[in-house]
Amino acid sequence: MTEFNSAFNRYCKTYGRPDRIDLMLCDINGVLRGKWFPADHVEKLEEGGVRLPLSTYAPNIFGEEVEESGYGIAVGDPDCQVFPIPGSLSPVTWESSNVAQVLVEMETIDGTITELSPRGILSNIGAQYSEQGLRPVIGCELEFYIFDKRPSLDSPPIPNRSEPKAQNYDMEVLDRNKEFLLELQEACKTQSLDSDVIVAEFGPGQFEVNFQHTDDIVGAADTAVLFRRIVRGVALKYGKEATFMAKPYTEFPGSGMHLHASVLNELGKNIFSQPKGVSQVLKHAVSGVLSTMRDLQAIFAPHMNSYRRFQPNSFAPSAPNWGLDNRNAAVRLPDINNKGARLEHRICGADVNPYLAFSGILGGILYGIKEKKLPPLPIEIDEIDPAERLTTNWLEAVERFAQSEIAAEIFGFEYCRVYAAIRRNEIEQLSRIIPPIEYQVYLSRF
Repeated sequence: MTEFNSAFNRYCKTYGRPDRIDLMLCDINGVLRGKWFPADHVEKLEEGGVRLPLSTYAPNIFGEEVEESGYGIAVGDPDCQVFPIPGSLSPVTWESSNVAQVLVEMETIDGTITELSPRGILSNIGAQYSEQGLRPVIGCELEFYIFDKRPSLDSPPIPNRSEPKAQNYDMEVLDRNKEFLLELQEACKTQSLDSDVIVAEFGPGQFEVNFQHTDDIVGAADTAVLFRRIVRGVALKYGKEATFMAKPYTEFPGSGMHLHASVLNELGKNIFSQPKGVSQVLKHAVSGVLSTMRDLQAIFAPHMNSYRRFQPNSFAPSAPNWGLDNRNAAVRLPDINNKGARLEHRICGADVNPYLAFSGILGGILYGIKEKKLPPLPIEIDEIDPAERLTTNWLEAVERFAQSEIAAEIFGFEYCRVYAAIRRNEIEQLSRIIPPIEYQVYLSRF
């Protein structure tokens, strides 16, 4: 009996036989794509009889094939076999009928994971740590907004005016949203997602969920992807919408994805920790993520809207700098002398592909550990000149990523080429759209 067959039998024993199984694959944008699959044909899934086009990994944000990527109908749009990821079969708790879901991965004819798989890229990063006798431990924090359902997809969200403009850590906000938040927690528990703390974040209708630290880095990214699906699904059940868009409101803070990361050696000791001061190896790790931050900004800020978080007074770090327990910094060191010694990477928006973002951050840490270079002085030192801000130009970030040696080392040359081609296509399409503000300002003036 296969592992998936055993998991499916356990599911049926606990929840009954599902009406369908949602097969879900994470694309280059962090969007889940796949199929509704009849549970009566589950043996077909186990045997590799289910297929998806390889190009499913690499559409643009509109869901379109990009000819310049080299995938899609231009090359015949070939299929790959789809296989379930062990441990990911779980119920879709917000559905009224019995629906199961499972993450899937594609394999090529020779049985290998395709280089287009974001999950495979992160798995390779983990293998690189293992080769060095090291093991990363990470904990993710995700911010999101909920708001009343909009009349149409092109309508802007309207913030919940019944909540305070600055609701940061407001316990009454949690109480007023108790049913929604409790259902989120229950769904996480049912799907074995290790959610931890929930807080009311700064903006009206904004929340943050923290996840337990784990050395299963791929599982942590799975959790982030599945959690975003839970939030949107449960919100709809309550007549709301939820978004992990980086900057949905001009006047309120954007939503970020912060990653806490430490590294253990073969004995299970945290190599970042020492009794006093910041250890050399932690400084090397900080240097690594800071020196690669500009090259990898297109991963940490993947979309047009992402760059609104880097504008002045946007409540988000916007320069490659670091500090000791300082939330103004892009890299914060919340603990340096205990078992929990770690760095917190604070640049990413909540709109990232978690597999790619984790790969970039952990790849930067490993690069720093290997290079053994020291970072600039922390931002608490008054005498230092402030670091140059990260770009607010999406195309500039994409072109820098496309030419970056460290990006190619972390993600592979082919993936960098495909990623840049897709983003260039999106930039070209979105730059042709005339926004309403231009009509408002210019139409009657000239």
